[in-house]
Amino acid sequence: MDSVERLVGDLRARQPRRMEARERTIVWTSALAYTAAAVALAVVLPWNRSFDPWVAVLLLAMFVAIDRIHFEIGSVTAVAVPLVFVPMLFLLPLPLVPVLAPAGYLIATLPDYLQRKKHVDRWAYCLSDAWFTIGPVLVLGLLDDGRPRVASIGIYALAFVSSVITDAVPNGIRERFARGVTLREHLKATVWISRVDAVLWPIGLLAAISCVDHPIAIVGVAPLVWLLGTFARERKERYSAALELNRAYRGTVMLLSDVVEADDNYTADHCRGVVTLVNAVADELEIDSEARQELEFVALLHDVGKIVIPKEILNKPGALSDDEFELMKTHTIEGQVLLDRVGGLLGRVGAIVRSCHERWDGHGYPDGLAGYEIPLAARIVFACDAYNAMTTDRPYRAAMSQETAVEELWQNAGSQFDPRIVAALATVIRRGMPSEPSPARAVRALLVSSGAPPELNGSAPVLPAEIRSAKN
Repeated sequence: MDSVERLVGDLRARQPRRMEARERTIVWTSALAYTAAAVALAVVLPWNRSFDPWVAVLLLAMFVAIDRIHFEIGSVTAVAVPLVFVPMLFLLPLPLVPVLAPAGYLIATLPDYLQRKKHVDRWAYCLSDAWFTIGPVLVLGLLDDGRPRVASIGIYALAFVSSVITDAVPNGIRERFARGVTLREHLKATVWISRVDAVLWPIGLLAAISCVDHPIAIVGVAPLVWLLGTFARERKERYSAALELNRAYRGTVMLLSDVVEADDNYTADHCRGVVTLVNAVADELEIDSEARQELEFVALLHDVGKIVIPKEILNKPGALSDDEFELMKTHTIEGQVLLDRVGGLLGRVGAIVRSCHERWDGHGYPDGLAGYEIPLAARIVFACDAYNAMTTDRPYRAAMSQETAVEELWQNAGSQFDPRIVAALATVIRRGMPSEPSPARAVRALLVSSGAPPELNGSAPVLPAEIRSAKN
């Protein structure tokens, strides 16, 4: 699933919940910092514009109406507030704008609190989300005389840039420390939001020019607001469809894991262990979140093709004959065929499953791929698979120690395994092996989660590989 869609799903899921302690601390810190900045502007900037309470009420009402239209973008949402925010900058005393914006957010979200779509504990976001007002108010307060005109276009451009910066930086820090949103993910959302705002700011400026003498003219933006509302609903429906499809994929994976478990308990336990270890290695390699779900699916399903391999071969208490080993090698192709029948995301997973026994030197199977021709996910699963096979008791041999298995991995780095993967795997093992989730519900919990990797806190071994006697 695309990282933006994943973040949208996470955003929807957490809105009805009370904030966790860490998130509450960070959000309230941001909210109090915003309040301090707004108070500082009220003290520093002159109140040199007339205040008309009816104009303030009209602009606040328009702000509330526009704020009800949300474009979901990753861990945040974009709204068309520049259509009324820019006129606010010219029709109201500037120090009042940072007060009205969070007030508008609060009023706009009241229905969500009453309908329990949002937890009331989250109202502090109304302050934390209003940082975008600080930059423009400061720029216009210091550089502009208050009446909108084309000659001051450079100042207005600077005000827009300052709005982007004072929105992106505090919210980026908040999202990073409250929920671990990466800089790349936040920048991706910021660029999208900034493009929307860059289109709406000139329209808001034109509205301000039209409204400066006749504030009632602000209602002229209503048709555009309606159009944006239509687009926002369509976008929301598209994300809902994508999230539902993703749930269907995860359900299919759970079903396949049940089939594997019913067919061969060793293979099922082995695959569950691979998921845990692969996630730890992916953390060490800083694998992009967009690729993480696909990697987890490959780890869980890399041996799914073994359901077509005869039981007497799978459970043979000794080394396989040449013919038996050739038949065993077909399990990667059978896995791809099975997943191709599902198609979509699992079809792509199947193509990687096919390559999970390719060697770095090109002497693997089934296609003899070498080096970077082998998908990264397949290289990671292959090394973790081998380590698990070596550190797991089998009927025909006892498990190796962790130290011996790691030494074996290093001896085959550059021939059998990608050296970079071996280095990451060795680091994970040295720090302490992740716990192996033995119950099936642990796998289900992983699959229905938001995609975040499980915590590492144990010291048990995990997954299979290219060693012939290990039947993999």
